[in-house]
Amino acid sequence: MIPLQLLPGAISEILASVTDTGVLTLADRYGLMAATFDDSLNDEDRGCVNRLLRAVLRGRVKMVNELSAAF
Repeated sequence: MIPLQLLPGAISEILASVTDTGVLTLADRYGLMAATFDDSLNDEDRGCVNRLLRAVLRGRVKMVNELSAAF
């Protein structure tokens, strides 16, 4: 199995994009999936992931099946 490696600053970029657009794209979801498998995720990034997931559950963020929010 190939280990997943999260890009530095990826969580911050996802959070900024979702805050700007109000949507969580397919690419964003893959990034969040990689983050859940990253054991070295710091507390701040883990909090950002949790905040994003809560926003989806509460309906504040819409999930779309597009790769990019620019549609």
